[in-house]
Amino acid sequence: MAELVGAVAIAGGGIAGIQSALDLADSGLKVYLIESKPSIGGVMAQLDKTFPTLDCSMCTLSPKLAEVARHPNIEILPYSEIKSISGAAGNFDVTVTRKATYVDPDKCTACELCLAKCPSKVLDEYNEGLTKRKAIYLPFPQAVPRVMVIDAEHCLYLTKGKCGNCKKVCENDAIDYDMKDRDEVIKVGSVILSTGFEPYDPTPLEQYHYEHPDVLTSIEFERLLSASGPSEGHVQLADGTTPKKIAWLQCIGSRNPEIGRPNCSAVCCMYATKEAMVAMEHDPELEATIFNIDVRAFGKGFEQFYQRAKNEKGVRFIRSRPSGVDIDPITNRLSVQYEVEESVETAIEEFDMIVLSVGLTPSESSKKLAEIAGVEMDEYGNIATSIEKPMTTSVPGIFACGTMIAPKDIPDTVADASGAASKA
Repeated sequence: MAELVGAVAIAGGGIAGIQSALDLADSGLKVYLIESKPSIGGVMAQLDKTFPTLDCSMCTLSPKLAEVARHPNIEILPYSEIKSISGAAGNFDVTVTRKATYVDPDKCTACELCLAKCPSKVLDEYNEGLTKRKAIYLPFPQAVPRVMVIDAEHCLYLTKGKCGNCKKVCENDAIDYDMKDRDEVIKVGSVILSTGFEPYDPTPLEQYHYEHPDVLTSIEFERLLSASGPSEGHVQLADGTTPKKIAWLQCIGSRNPEIGRPNCSAVCCMYATKEAMVAMEHDPELEATIFNIDVRAFGKGFEQFYQRAKNEKGVRFIRSRPSGVDIDPITNRLSVQYEVEESVETAIEEFDMIVLSVGLTPSESSKKLAEIAGVEMDEYGNIATSIEKPMTTSVPGIFACGTMIAPKDIPDTVADASGAASKA
Protein backbone atom coordinates (compact mmCIF):
# COMPACT_ATOMS: atom_id res chain seq x y z
CA MET A 1 0.00 0.00 0.00
CA ALA A 2 1.31 3.43 -1.00
CA GLU A 3 2.22 5.85 1.74
CA LEU A 4 -0.47 8.42 2.50
CA VAL A 5 0.58 12.00 1.82
CA GLY A 6 -0.57 14.68 4.26
CA ALA A 7 -1.00 17.42 1.67
CA VAL A 8 -3.82 18.65 -0.56
CA ALA A 9 -3.74 20.34 -3.96
CA ILE A 10 -6.51 22.85 -4.62
CA ALA A 11 -7.14 23.90 -8.21
CA GLY A 12 -8.61 27.40 -8.28
CA GLY A 13 -7.90 30.39 -6.06
CA GLY A 14 -11.36 31.96 -5.93
CA ILE A 15 -13.42 32.19 -2.76
CA ALA A 16 -14.06 28.42 -2.83
CA GLY A 17 -10.40 27.51 -3.13
CA ILE A 18 -9.44 30.08 -0.52
CA GLN A 19 -11.96 28.74 2.02
CA SER A 20 -10.91 25.12 1.44
CA ALA A 21 -7.26 26.10 1.77
CA LEU A 22 -7.78 27.90 5.08
CA ASP A 23 -9.85 25.06 6.55
CA LEU A 24 -7.26 22.46 5.60
CA ALA A 25 -4.27 24.55 6.62
CA ASP A 26 -5.81 25.30 10.00
CA SER A 27 -6.17 21.55 10.55
CA GLY A 28 -2.42 21.14 10.05
CA LEU A 29 -2.27 19.90 6.45
CA LYS A 30 0.06 21.26 3.79
CA VAL A 31 -1.94 23.02 1.05
CA TYR A 32 -0.91 23.89 -2.50
CA LEU A 33 -3.26 26.58 -3.83
CA ILE A 34 -2.96 26.53 -7.62
CA GLU A 35 -4.36 29.54 -9.51
CA SER A 36 -4.18 30.10 -13.28
CA LYS A 37 -4.16 33.89 -12.94
CA PRO A 38 -1.38 35.98 -11.39
CA SER A 39 -3.46 36.59 -8.23
CA ILE A 40 -5.92 34.63 -6.15
CA GLY A 41 -9.35 36.13 -5.45
CA GLY A 42 -11.43 35.04 -8.42
CA VAL A 43 -14.63 36.78 -9.51
CA MET A 44 -15.43 37.92 -5.97
CA ALA A 45 -12.51 40.36 -6.23
CA GLN A 46 -14.35 42.11 -9.08
CA LEU A 47 -17.65 42.57 -7.25
CA ASP A 48 -18.72 45.82 -5.62
CA LYS A 49 -21.12 44.47 -2.98
CA THR A 50 -22.70 41.15 -2.08
CA PHE A 51 -26.37 40.29 -1.65
CA PRO A 52 -28.55 40.32 0.42
CA THR A 53 -26.57 42.31 3.00
CA LEU A 54 -24.94 44.77 0.56
CA ASP A 55 -21.62 44.23 2.33
CA CYS A 56 -18.49 45.38 0.53
CA SER A 57 -17.20 42.38 -1.41
CA MET A 58 -13.52 43.26 -1.17
CA CYS A 59 -13.88 44.10 2.55
CA THR A 60 -15.00 40.50 3.06
CA LEU A 61 -12.43 38.98 0.74
CA SER A 62 -9.30 40.99 1.60
CA PRO A 63 -8.79 39.56 5.11
CA LYS A 64 -8.99 36.06 3.66
CA LEU A 65 -6.44 36.96 0.97
CA ALA A 66 -4.08 38.24 3.66
CA GLU A 67 -4.65 35.16 5.82
CA VAL A 68 -3.82 32.83 2.92
CA ALA A 69 -0.69 34.84 2.11
CA ARG A 70 0.75 34.56 5.60
CA HIS A 71 -0.43 31.05 6.56
CA PRO A 72 2.63 28.81 7.09
CA ASN A 73 0.80 25.74 5.76
CA ILE A 74 -0.33 27.29 2.46
CA GLU A 75 1.87 27.58 -0.61
CA ILE A 76 0.35 29.70 -3.36
CA LEU A 77 1.21 28.67 -6.91
CA PRO A 78 0.00 31.65 -8.98
CA TYR A 79 -0.03 31.83 -12.76
CA SER A 80 0.02 28.03 -12.84
CA GLU A 81 -2.03 25.24 -14.36
CA ILE A 82 -2.36 21.54 -13.64
CA LYS A 83 -0.84 19.54 -16.49
CA SER A 84 -1.49 16.01 -15.24
CA ILE A 85 -2.71 14.02 -12.24
CA SER A 86 -1.49 10.49 -11.63
CA GLY A 87 -1.60 8.04 -8.76
CA ALA A 88 -4.45 7.11 -6.46
CA ALA A 89 -6.32 8.43 -3.44
CA GLY A 90 -3.85 9.16 -0.65
CA ASN A 91 -0.88 9.46 -3.01
CA PHE A 92 -1.24 11.61 -6.12
CA ASP A 93 1.48 13.15 -8.28
CA VAL A 94 0.21 16.47 -9.63
CA THR A 95 2.29 18.04 -12.39
CA VAL A 96 1.89 21.82 -12.39
CA THR A 97 3.07 24.15 -15.15
CA ARG A 98 4.42 27.35 -13.61
CA LYS A 99 4.07 30.01 -16.29
CA ALA A 100 6.80 32.61 -16.63
CA THR A 101 5.94 36.00 -15.10
CA TYR A 102 9.34 37.49 -16.09
CA VAL A 103 9.46 39.05 -12.62
CA ASP A 104 11.35 37.54 -9.68
CA PRO A 105 8.80 37.28 -6.83
CA ASP A 106 11.57 37.34 -4.22
CA LYS A 107 12.87 40.69 -5.47
CA CYS A 108 9.73 42.51 -6.61
CA THR A 109 8.19 44.90 -4.05
CA ALA A 110 5.36 46.09 -6.33
CA CYS A 111 6.70 49.63 -6.09
CA GLU A 112 5.12 50.29 -9.53
CA LEU A 113 8.05 52.30 -10.91
CA CYS A 114 7.85 50.03 -13.97
CA LEU A 115 4.23 50.99 -14.64
CA ALA A 116 5.10 54.61 -15.31
CA LYS A 117 7.70 53.70 -17.91
CA CYS A 118 5.89 50.89 -19.76
CA PRO A 119 4.58 52.23 -23.12
CA SER A 120 2.38 49.24 -24.01
CA LYS A 121 -1.32 49.41 -23.11
CA VAL A 122 -3.83 46.55 -23.37
CA LEU A 123 -7.41 45.93 -22.22
CA ASP A 124 -7.66 45.32 -18.48
CA GLU A 125 -9.28 41.97 -17.66
CA TYR A 126 -10.00 43.01 -14.08
CA ASN A 127 -12.20 45.86 -15.36
CA GLU A 128 -13.70 43.62 -18.04
CA GLY A 129 -12.00 45.54 -20.84
CA LEU A 130 -13.57 48.87 -19.86
CA THR A 131 -10.11 50.35 -19.17
CA LYS A 132 -6.54 49.61 -20.17
CA ARG A 133 -3.54 48.40 -18.20
CA LYS A 134 0.18 48.24 -18.97
CA ALA A 135 1.98 45.18 -20.31
CA ILE A 136 3.62 44.92 -16.88
CA TYR A 137 0.93 45.08 -14.25
CA LEU A 138 -0.51 44.20 -10.86
CA PRO A 139 -3.88 42.45 -11.38
CA PHE A 140 -5.66 44.63 -8.79
CA PRO A 141 -4.62 46.74 -5.78
CA GLN A 142 -5.18 43.99 -3.17
CA ALA A 143 -3.60 41.24 -5.29
CA VAL A 144 -2.03 38.24 -3.56
CA PRO A 145 0.77 37.60 -4.18
CA ARG A 146 1.61 41.29 -4.55
CA VAL A 147 4.05 40.83 -7.41
CA MET A 148 4.10 42.44 -10.85
CA VAL A 149 3.71 40.24 -13.92
CA ILE A 150 4.63 40.85 -17.55
CA ASP A 151 2.08 40.06 -20.26
CA ALA A 152 4.35 38.28 -22.74
CA GLU A 153 1.95 38.72 -25.65
CA HIS A 154 2.06 42.53 -25.39
CA CYS A 155 5.52 43.24 -23.99
CA LEU A 156 7.55 45.09 -26.62
CA TYR A 157 10.83 43.56 -25.44
CA LEU A 158 9.54 39.98 -25.46
CA THR A 159 7.75 40.35 -28.81
CA LYS A 160 10.09 42.67 -30.74
CA GLY A 161 13.28 42.93 -28.69
CA LYS A 162 12.67 46.63 -28.14
CA CYS A 163 12.01 48.79 -25.06
CA GLY A 164 13.21 47.11 -21.83
CA ASN A 165 12.14 50.17 -19.81
CA CYS A 166 10.86 48.13 -16.86
CA LYS A 167 14.24 46.44 -16.41
CA LYS A 168 16.04 49.79 -16.64
CA VAL A 169 13.99 51.44 -13.88
CA CYS A 170 13.64 48.44 -11.54
CA GLU A 171 15.77 49.26 -8.50
CA ASN A 172 15.64 45.67 -7.23
CA ASP A 173 16.71 44.00 -10.48
CA ALA A 174 13.50 41.92 -10.40
CA ILE A 175 12.91 41.80 -14.16
CA ASP A 176 14.10 38.58 -15.82
CA TYR A 177 13.34 38.39 -19.55
CA ASP A 178 14.97 34.95 -19.71
CA MET A 179 12.47 33.32 -17.36
CA LYS A 180 10.81 30.21 -18.86
CA ASP A 181 7.73 28.11 -18.13
CA ARG A 182 8.62 25.14 -15.97
CA ASP A 183 6.91 21.99 -14.73
CA GLU A 184 6.84 21.07 -11.07
CA VAL A 185 5.57 17.83 -9.52
CA ILE A 186 3.89 17.99 -6.14
CA LYS A 187 2.86 15.00 -4.05
CA VAL A 188 -0.54 15.18 -2.37
CA GLY A 189 -3.04 12.87 -0.76
CA SER A 190 -6.12 14.43 -2.34
CA VAL A 191 -7.19 17.06 -4.85
CA ILE A 192 -9.98 19.64 -4.70
CA LEU A 193 -11.29 21.12 -7.96
CA SER A 194 -12.70 24.64 -7.51
CA THR A 195 -11.92 26.56 -10.68
CA GLY A 196 -15.29 28.31 -10.74
CA PHE A 197 -17.17 29.65 -13.75
CA GLU A 198 -17.14 32.09 -16.63
CA PRO A 199 -19.88 34.69 -17.18
CA TYR A 200 -21.90 33.78 -20.26
CA ASP A 201 -20.76 35.62 -23.39
CA PRO A 202 -23.89 37.18 -24.97
CA THR A 203 -22.18 37.95 -28.28
CA PRO A 204 -23.86 35.04 -30.17
CA LEU A 205 -27.30 36.38 -29.15
CA GLU A 206 -27.31 39.12 -31.76
CA GLN A 207 -30.82 40.30 -30.86
CA TYR A 208 -29.48 41.91 -27.67
CA HIS A 209 -26.96 44.08 -29.56
CA TYR A 210 -24.12 43.59 -27.10
CA GLU A 211 -21.91 45.51 -29.53
CA HIS A 212 -23.69 48.75 -28.53
CA PRO A 213 -21.47 50.67 -26.06
CA ASP A 214 -24.35 51.15 -23.61
CA VAL A 215 -25.39 47.49 -23.56
CA LEU A 216 -23.29 45.89 -20.82
CA THR A 217 -23.08 42.55 -19.12
CA SER A 218 -23.78 42.40 -15.40
CA ILE A 219 -20.12 41.87 -14.51
CA GLU A 220 -19.17 44.95 -16.58
CA PHE A 221 -21.82 46.96 -14.76
CA GLU A 222 -20.45 45.61 -11.47
CA ARG A 223 -17.10 47.18 -12.32
CA LEU A 224 -18.81 50.52 -13.07
CA LEU A 225 -20.42 50.43 -9.62
CA SER A 226 -17.14 49.70 -7.86
CA ALA A 227 -15.08 52.50 -6.35
CA SER A 228 -12.01 50.75 -7.80
CA GLY A 229 -13.62 50.57 -11.23
CA PRO A 230 -13.05 52.63 -14.38
CA SER A 231 -15.27 55.53 -13.27
CA GLU A 232 -14.64 55.27 -9.50
CA GLY A 233 -18.19 54.12 -8.79
CA HIS A 234 -19.95 56.71 -10.95
CA VAL A 235 -22.12 54.92 -13.50
CA GLN A 236 -21.61 56.58 -16.86
CA LEU A 237 -22.73 56.07 -20.43
CA ALA A 238 -20.20 55.72 -23.24
CA ASP A 239 -20.42 59.47 -23.90
CA GLY A 240 -19.62 60.29 -20.27
CA THR A 241 -23.13 61.36 -19.26
CA THR A 242 -25.13 59.86 -16.38
CA PRO A 243 -27.93 57.42 -17.25
CA LYS A 244 -31.39 58.18 -15.88
CA LYS A 245 -33.10 54.93 -16.94
CA ILE A 246 -31.44 51.52 -16.77
CA ALA A 247 -33.04 48.17 -17.60
CA TRP A 248 -31.83 44.71 -16.57
CA LEU A 249 -32.77 41.81 -18.85
CA GLN A 250 -32.77 38.53 -16.97
CA CYS A 251 -31.83 34.99 -17.99
CA ILE A 252 -29.33 35.87 -20.73
CA GLY A 253 -27.67 32.51 -21.27
CA SER A 254 -29.93 30.79 -18.73
CA ARG A 255 -33.31 29.04 -18.90
CA ASN A 256 -33.02 28.92 -22.68
CA PRO A 257 -33.14 25.39 -24.16
CA GLU A 258 -32.74 26.77 -27.69
CA ILE A 259 -29.09 27.64 -27.00
CA GLY A 260 -28.43 24.53 -24.91
CA ARG A 261 -28.67 26.42 -21.62
CA PRO A 262 -31.93 25.18 -20.03
CA ASN A 263 -30.85 25.50 -16.40
CA CYS A 264 -31.19 28.46 -14.03
CA SER A 265 -27.96 30.20 -12.98
CA ALA A 266 -29.24 30.68 -9.42
CA VAL A 267 -27.76 34.13 -8.72
CA CYS A 268 -28.97 36.45 -11.50
CA CYS A 269 -32.26 37.59 -9.92
CA MET A 270 -30.53 38.62 -6.74
CA TYR A 271 -27.43 40.21 -8.26
CA ALA A 272 -29.62 42.27 -10.61
CA THR A 273 -31.69 43.39 -7.63
CA LYS A 274 -28.49 44.27 -5.78
CA GLU A 275 -27.06 46.20 -8.72
CA ALA A 276 -30.30 48.15 -9.17
CA MET A 277 -30.42 49.08 -5.47
CA VAL A 278 -26.78 50.14 -5.36
CA ALA A 279 -27.11 52.15 -8.58
CA MET A 280 -30.13 53.96 -7.10
CA GLU A 281 -28.11 54.73 -3.97
CA HIS A 282 -25.48 56.34 -6.20
CA ASP A 283 -28.16 58.35 -8.05
CA PRO A 284 -31.52 58.74 -6.25
CA GLU A 285 -33.11 60.03 -9.48
CA LEU A 286 -32.28 56.84 -11.40
CA GLU A 287 -35.16 54.69 -12.66
CA ALA A 288 -34.27 50.99 -12.44
CA THR A 289 -36.31 48.29 -14.18
CA ILE A 290 -35.78 44.53 -14.06
CA PHE A 291 -37.45 42.41 -16.76
CA ASN A 292 -37.82 38.83 -15.55
CA ILE A 293 -39.55 35.52 -16.20
CA ASP A 294 -40.05 35.28 -12.44
CA VAL A 295 -38.00 36.29 -9.42
CA ARG A 296 -36.23 33.38 -7.75
CA ALA A 297 -35.53 34.62 -4.23
CA PHE A 298 -34.91 31.29 -2.53
CA GLY A 299 -32.00 31.90 -0.14
CA LYS A 300 -31.82 33.21 3.40
CA GLY A 301 -33.02 36.80 3.45
CA PHE A 302 -33.54 36.87 -0.32
CA GLU A 303 -37.32 37.39 -0.27
CA GLN A 304 -37.01 40.27 2.19
CA PHE A 305 -34.26 41.72 -0.01
CA TYR A 306 -36.50 41.52 -3.06
CA GLN A 307 -39.47 43.06 -1.24
CA ARG A 308 -37.31 45.91 0.06
CA ALA A 309 -36.06 46.66 -3.44
CA LYS A 310 -39.58 46.61 -4.84
CA ASN A 311 -41.55 48.36 -2.11
CA GLU A 312 -39.04 50.64 -0.40
CA LYS A 313 -36.42 51.46 -3.04
CA GLY A 314 -38.78 51.65 -6.01
CA VAL A 315 -37.12 49.12 -8.32
CA ARG A 316 -39.63 48.14 -11.03
CA PHE A 317 -40.00 44.40 -11.61
CA ILE A 318 -41.77 43.63 -14.89
CA ARG A 319 -42.70 40.01 -15.47
CA SER A 320 -41.86 39.76 -19.14
CA ARG A 321 -38.99 38.40 -21.19
CA PRO A 322 -38.13 40.83 -24.01
CA SER A 323 -36.98 39.05 -27.15
CA GLY A 324 -34.21 41.55 -27.74
CA VAL A 325 -33.00 45.14 -27.71
CA ASP A 326 -33.91 47.67 -30.41
CA ILE A 327 -31.65 50.51 -31.55
CA ASP A 328 -33.01 53.64 -33.22
CA PRO A 329 -31.02 53.99 -36.47
CA ILE A 330 -31.09 57.80 -36.24
CA THR A 331 -30.61 58.60 -32.53
CA ASN A 332 -28.83 55.34 -31.54
CA ARG A 333 -31.14 55.20 -28.52
CA LEU A 334 -31.97 51.88 -26.90
CA SER A 335 -35.48 50.54 -26.42
CA VAL A 336 -37.17 47.35 -25.30
CA GLN A 337 -40.46 45.91 -26.51
CA TYR A 338 -42.19 43.69 -24.00
CA GLU A 339 -45.50 42.06 -23.17
CA VAL A 340 -47.55 43.94 -20.60
CA GLU A 341 -48.25 41.68 -17.63
CA GLU A 342 -51.80 40.28 -17.46
CA SER A 343 -52.59 41.78 -20.86
CA VAL A 344 -52.39 40.94 -24.55
CA GLU A 345 -50.82 44.33 -25.25
CA THR A 346 -47.18 45.08 -25.87
CA ALA A 347 -45.28 48.19 -24.84
CA ILE A 348 -42.09 49.87 -26.02
CA GLU A 349 -39.90 51.77 -23.58
CA GLU A 350 -36.62 53.61 -24.07
CA PHE A 351 -33.65 53.22 -21.74
CA ASP A 352 -30.28 54.94 -21.48
CA MET A 353 -28.44 51.74 -20.58
CA ILE A 354 -29.28 48.06 -20.70
CA VAL A 355 -27.62 45.46 -18.49
CA LEU A 356 -27.66 41.84 -19.61
CA SER A 357 -27.90 39.56 -16.57
CA VAL A 358 -25.67 36.81 -17.90
CA GLY A 359 -25.62 33.31 -16.49
CA LEU A 360 -22.82 31.26 -14.99
CA THR A 361 -21.20 28.83 -17.42
CA PRO A 362 -18.49 26.20 -16.93
CA SER A 363 -15.20 27.60 -18.22
CA GLU A 364 -13.22 25.82 -20.91
CA SER A 365 -10.30 25.55 -18.49
CA SER A 366 -12.59 23.81 -15.98
CA LYS A 367 -13.69 21.31 -18.61
CA LYS A 368 -10.06 20.67 -19.53
CA LEU A 369 -9.16 20.19 -15.88
CA ALA A 370 -12.01 17.72 -15.43
CA GLU A 371 -10.65 15.72 -18.36
CA ILE A 372 -7.15 15.77 -16.86
CA ALA A 373 -8.54 14.56 -13.53
CA GLY A 374 -10.66 11.93 -15.26
CA VAL A 375 -13.84 12.92 -13.42
CA GLU A 376 -17.30 12.54 -14.92
CA MET A 377 -19.27 15.59 -16.01
CA ASP A 378 -23.02 16.18 -16.29
CA GLU A 379 -25.02 17.29 -19.32
CA TYR A 380 -24.48 20.96 -18.47
CA GLY A 381 -20.70 20.75 -18.43
CA ASN A 382 -20.41 20.75 -14.63
CA ILE A 383 -18.65 18.09 -12.58
CA ALA A 384 -21.11 15.32 -11.80
CA THR A 385 -21.77 14.58 -8.12
CA SER A 386 -24.64 12.86 -6.33
CA ILE A 387 -27.17 14.29 -3.89
CA GLU A 388 -25.88 11.91 -1.21
CA LYS A 389 -22.23 12.92 -1.76
CA PRO A 390 -22.36 16.43 -3.25
CA MET A 391 -18.57 17.10 -3.17
CA THR A 392 -17.38 13.63 -4.17
CA THR A 393 -16.44 13.07 -7.81
CA SER A 394 -16.28 9.79 -9.73
CA VAL A 395 -12.55 9.50 -8.92
CA PRO A 396 -11.65 8.54 -5.31
CA GLY A 397 -9.54 11.21 -3.63
CA ILE A 398 -10.63 13.99 -5.98
CA PHE A 399 -13.34 16.33 -4.74
CA ALA A 400 -15.13 19.34 -6.17
CA CYS A 401 -16.88 22.39 -4.78
CA GLY A 402 -18.51 25.67 -5.71
CA THR A 403 -19.72 26.56 -9.18
CA MET A 404 -17.78 23.71 -10.78
CA ILE A 405 -20.64 21.53 -9.52
CA ALA A 406 -23.53 23.90 -10.29
CA PRO A 407 -24.28 27.63 -10.31
CA LYS A 408 -24.59 28.98 -6.77
CA ASP A 409 -24.07 32.11 -4.69
CA ILE A 410 -21.13 33.00 -2.45
CA PRO A 411 -22.51 31.63 0.87
CA ASP A 412 -23.36 28.27 -0.74
CA THR A 413 -19.96 28.22 -2.44
CA VAL A 414 -18.17 28.82 0.88
CA ALA A 415 -20.23 26.07 2.56
CA ASP A 416 -19.34 23.77 -0.34
CA ALA A 417 -15.68 24.58 0.06
CA SER A 418 -15.66 23.74 3.75
CA GLY A 419 -17.47 20.50 2.95
CA ALA A 420 -14.88 19.55 0.34
CA ALA A 421 -12.09 20.37 2.79
CA SER A 422 -13.61 18.07 5.39
CA LYS A 423 -13.77 15.27 2.81
CA ALA A 424 -10.20 15.80 1.64
